[in-house]
Amino acid sequence: MCVPMPAEELTELEHSPHAPRIRSAKVKDGVAMVIADASGLGKAEAEALERDLRSATLAIPGVTEAKVAMTVAEPSRTLIAIGSGKGGVGKSTVSANLAIALARMGKKVGLIDADVYGPSQPTLLGTDAKPTAEDDRLIPVEAHGIRFLSLGQLVSPGHALAWRGPMATGALAKLVEADWGDAELLIVDLPPGTGDVQLSLIQRSRPAGAVIVSTPQDLSLIDARRAVDLFNKMSVPVLGIVENMATYVCPHCGEASHPFGTGGAEAAAAEMGVPFLGRLPLSMNIRESSDAGRPPAVDGGEDAQAFATIAAKLLEAVKH
Repeated sequence: MCVPMPAEELTELEHSPHAPRIRSAKVKDGVAMVIADASGLGKAEAEALERDLRSATLAIPGVTEAKVAMTVAEPSRTLIAIGSGKGGVGKSTVSANLAIALARMGKKVGLIDADVYGPSQPTLLGTDAKPTAEDDRLIPVEAHGIRFLSLGQLVSPGHALAWRGPMATGALAKLVEADWGDAELLIVDLPPGTGDVQLSLIQRSRPAGAVIVSTPQDLSLIDARRAVDLFNKMSVPVLGIVENMATYVCPHCGEASHPFGTGGAEAAAAEMGVPFLGRLPLSMNIRESSDAGRPPAVDGGEDAQAFATIAAKLLEAVKH
């Protein structure tokens, strides 16, 4: 009986300048199979690496055919969901500014706009650029030091996303599984409520934690409690609550007022045993900057510092 000969290690490539990227090199019956890591390389660089390895392998005595396979190791990423119990509390504005604040702290950040009912990140970030695709994976758009993808980029401006649950959750999977490169953090701006998109994200992508945004008023806090309860039931840590639109300072007289109350979200966080990440003002600058497509976290100032303070607390919460 003839016993097939096993493949042998191709040790001749150990002294190649590309040796650190070679994960496996074997030869059998004159056919060499080389597996190399192309992580961090652009398309042209990866193609050049493949050509060099094939040429070097074919130059080895006894090798008649060379097969080179390129692999890419996906970096480890932390996915953070930003949710709210109801709409209109500024969740998308908070998501965009926290992503930018984290990037300004040196983190490599991706932002996913998964709000089926009102995808607003293209407006907030000031770009209508469409993502491209390579090897059936979306390539995120860059703006203000972060990468982002939005469901709003998949339809024409002003058109409704009339999608049933499976369509929305399928699109979300495409955004999460996009080519995020070396991004360390993925911030996901969820739609309001506790529906299909939230459940799909939790089941398929398992966030490291969630942040809940609420205004201080009781009506908003009732729904914020439901959002916290959903993540608790699904065993996703709630990293904290952000109180938005808490204080308005009159630009003329400088007097502070509280149109939606103040302290309600902080009190609710204490009651539920959830960290309180911070309080954001009801600010004309935040509104105007957001409408202009240049979030205040980009340029510094008091409002930017408020987002930076919350971003720092969020990072600490993620570490623990």
